[in-house]
Amino acid sequence: MNNENIEIINTNRRRFCIGDIHGAYKALMQVLKLSDFDYDSDELICLGDVADSWSQVPECFDELLKIKNLVYIMGNHDEWLLDWFISAYSCAPQIWLSQGGSQSVEAYQKLLTNGEFERIDKHRELLDRKYYHIDKLNNLFVHGGYNWVLPIGEQHSNDLMWDRYLWETAVYWDILHKRTGELNTVKDYNEVFIGHTTTQRPPFRSHNQLKPAHASNVWNLDQGAGWSGKLTLMNIETKEYFQSDLVTELYPDELGRMGEKNKK
Repeated sequence: MNNENIEIINTNRRRFCIGDIHGAYKALMQVLKLSDFDYDSDELICLGDVADSWSQVPECFDELLKIKNLVYIMGNHDEWLLDWFISAYSCAPQIWLSQGGSQSVEAYQKLLTNGEFERIDKHRELLDRKYYHIDKLNNLFVHGGYNWVLPIGEQHSNDLMWDRYLWETAVYWDILHKRTGELNTVKDYNEVFIGHTTTQRPPFRSHNQLKPAHASNVWNLDQGAGWSGKLTLMNIETKEYFQSDLVTELYPDELGRMGEKNKK
């Protein structure tokens, strides 16, 4: 990996970052509408994991492809889906299917049956294995986290997609700061924006919430849209944020990843 993911930004456009969408197209449309998002002039940095959990994964990719200034970062669920595409729809590990992948497979099998191959190809092209993004303000955008020992351009993609230690450490630092006044930050970057580790549930009780979580200089924008929480869209500069309804209310008759019907 290298540092080609560093970008010069246009400060005249509004810049947004969105957490894990997980097939919740209705939630995606809600936050775009609430923010009055401009598909031609605004920028959207997607933190990955658009795939799996809810039924409208293809619709989510279709909508994102309409955005002129889109930065797409791979999540672990996205890579599972991409590997399935590349394997001619044969590589489907059980861990993926049991973690929402079966919903993606079902949705795309319908497209295959209808002969919508060009549409699928466009989704596959969007998943180009870009695992992080650094803007001109030295903000880092990554799905999971990273290993502080190595320069980010030399790291394995699994660390960038799967890491939770960065968020665990930031939460610990935040608790320590409140108790002792000692302030620690991730030194390499101005701010870090992540998804992957939902703030909807423990073990982080001090940050167990359905709103964007801020610890040290790290922002966690995964508020559980892949489970039963909400989807979050945040203005990177102002930190104003927009959220969907609970996804279980948007998809009351779907299984999702709960294992049973979602009833109000």
